[in-house]
Amino acid sequence: MNEPNDHYNLQPKDAAAYSGVAESLKHFDNHDSRIPYYELMLERSLEGLSEIPLPEGYHYQNYAPGDRENWIIIEKTAKEFDTHEEGEAAWERYYAGHEKELEDRMFFVADETGRKLATATAFYDIRTGDNGKDGWLHWVAVRRDAQGQGLSKPLISHVLQHMIKLGYTRAVIPTQTTTWLACKVYLDLGFLPIPKNAERNKTGWRIVRTLTNHPALSGFVPVSGEELRTTET
Repeated sequence: MNEPNDHYNLQPKDAAAYSGVAESLKHFDNHDSRIPYYELMLERSLEGLSEIPLPEGYHYQNYAPGDRENWIIIEKTAKEFDTHEEGEAAWERYYAGHEKELEDRMFFVADETGRKLATATAFYDIRTGDNGKDGWLHWVAVRRDAQGQGLSKPLISHVLQHMIKLGYTRAVIPTQTTTWLACKVYLDLGFLPIPKNAERNKTGWRIVRTLTNHPALSGFVPVSGEELRTTET
């Protein structure tokens, strides 16, 4: 997977096929149910990390009591949930009972009026607990009406910098093929597929390669349009 491979160096026939698939994929949205679902995992070392500044007019706010509702609203408008009830269930699963801890782990981007537009959390694997080494980037989301304003990369870099302060040396991100636009952001920030996940869900990474044509995924062969429509999870 990590072997050098010029992802633009396709054979003429393959290049034409890929171009046709890529053109057809321009209409895919983030959280698009037409995309076959695969769980994806990315990682990167926290060494050599620099923080990206927020655009002018925005600032960070830490979680405070009452922000549960703000978190659910942001995640729902970003299409992480279909209903408010799904958001409540996710909060109960991941964060209920950890609210005090969230005051130093959950961040929001707010505008000049204080309206909260984006969120991300420096957390850990809830299944195994905090091992002190691996920080998990949790629930990154930008309100639908605030997307395209350059908030996601600064927010992620801010949370990763905070992970360093918490003592973590590696960052892990769980995501999925249906949030392929987020995958591109993570890849742009230096994250790479975790090898075991790349092997187990190779087709998922091939789908992301096709959707993004990202250089970091040059070792994955793009899927055809037919494969994208018919691949089963």
